[in-house]
Amino acid sequence: MSLKVVAFGGGHGLGASLRALRSVRPELDLEITAVVTVGDNGGSSGRLRAERGILPPGDLRQALAALAAEDEISARTAALFQHRFVPAGIGDEDPLTGHAVGNLLLCGLMELFDDPVAALDHAAGMVRAQGRVLPMSTHKVQLEADVRGADPDRPDEVSTVHGQHAVAVTRGTVQQVRLTPKDPPACPEALAAVAEADWLIFGPGSWYTSVIPHLLVPELAEAVLSSRARKAVLLNLAAEQETLSLSAADHLAALGWYLPGLRADVVLADPAAVGDPEPVAGAAESLGARLVLASVAVPDGSPRHDPVTLGVALVPVLGVDR
Repeated sequence: MSLKVVAFGGGHGLGASLRALRSVRPELDLEITAVVTVGDNGGSSGRLRAERGILPPGDLRQALAALAAEDEISARTAALFQHRFVPAGIGDEDPLTGHAVGNLLLCGLMELFDDPVAALDHAAGMVRAQGRVLPMSTHKVQLEADVRGADPDRPDEVSTVHGQHAVAVTRGTVQQVRLTPKDPPACPEALAAVAEADWLIFGPGSWYTSVIPHLLVPELAEAVLSSRARKAVLLNLAAEQETLSLSAADHLAALGWYLPGLRADVVLADPAAVGDPEPVAGAAESLGARLVLASVAVPDGSPRHDPVTLGVALVPVLGVDR
């Protein structure tokens, strides 16, 4: 019987966990589902969201590329999805500049099918994805945050910052994040995947803009709390602009703050990233989890997860009952 794993997140962090899961999929007989945040309002995704009225496709595209099969045609198609147009150098502003081919493809498929899930399933077939990619909601949402010191001239003032991109790059200290509307319906297929899962995985990724938004969708949050699946948290390798004020232990505390009652089983972290493990172990214990330390960064020392070593570290975690 296959092991059903649901991974939550967005962007490069989710891509790393999906590539790791794909690498050990045959060994553990995994059935992988990615549930992806849909609040992006920057870059190509933001332009298509504003101009065409679709779900922002960028994080969905990256998840599809991460799950693509490794045969030559699938790999080449995934590379095409990720290809981003550069200025054509023809003098006038080029409307294609900055767009990823996969974003435009998903835009077309969403308009063709009038159903984001059907569009994603079709695109998954094009890259022979080794799992399914779903949005956390099929309704457009916006992330906003209360930020202290967003204006450097008023360091003690708390103001509201609107949009995922603005939250991600704010120079202030994020006090709280929320979605508008505050109660978007969850994607039904995502709810079904959570209900059937053996494991739920949160992170790595931008905590406030990629991981926590899933906990702000009421139906999805309730599904996570109700799920009998084991739960793992994969911590980041370095602080990001939006979470400069948070320690590794604070990242775990934030999960419990945004979803009271959340219990986890395992927290996986790189020892070089957490420093003194005691505070992290204590924060993990507060969620009911044990801390597992493993070196999972790429060899060049940059703060990026190595999919192969992350996959190796996940084998004994996910396969504990195998």
